[in-house]
Amino acid sequence: MKYSINSDALLVNAYVNGDESALGELIARHKERIYRFIYSKVYDRDVTEDIFQDTFVKVINTLKRGNYNEEGKFLPWVMRIAHNLVIDYFRRNNRMPKFESNDDFNIFSVLSDGDLNAERSMIKDQVQKDVQRLIEELPEDQKEVLIMRIYKEMSFKEISEQTGVSINTALGRMRYALINLRKVIDKHQIVLTN
Repeated sequence: MKYSINSDALLVNAYVNGDESALGELIARHKERIYRFIYSKVYDRDVTEDIFQDTFVKVINTLKRGNYNEEGKFLPWVMRIAHNLVIDYFRRNNRMPKFESNDDFNIFSVLSDGDLNAERSMIKDQVQKDVQRLIEELPEDQKEVLIMRIYKEMSFKEISEQTGVSINTALGRMRYALINLRKVIDKHQIVLTN
């Protein structure tokens, strides 16, 4: 089914109601703009591709769980997700991106990254320990991809080469690892806050 004349909100609704092609249309419609935004911050094609894919994994998971409520504001919502993933990438690498103020993203220029105070730092350490314990409960293949991606900061391309599986298989394992982590968190009723 072709959706070119439909609004993002209609496409989101169609996807949530089981029409997988609607997501493809949404991605096709916004891919270039989101990709350019990410690349303008990281200046690395592999990293941009990884963050772009991670963005849509989050989008898919949020839509599948029924947690999307930004009616009519799909692109700004996806851009916020991409922006947060860019920030996460720079935090892991101990440097911050430069977010210049322009009309599209001026909302982001007001966000700051203050130093963690002692209490927040202790909470963060505890959360990290909890997460590491939870990761141990994952199946071996999922745990391997998750550790390579999050702790070793490897691209999906690098993970694919090191494990001898396709990029899609590596992405699938990462997705299932995150789904299983969520199940474990829910099962143990763990609250992860920082």
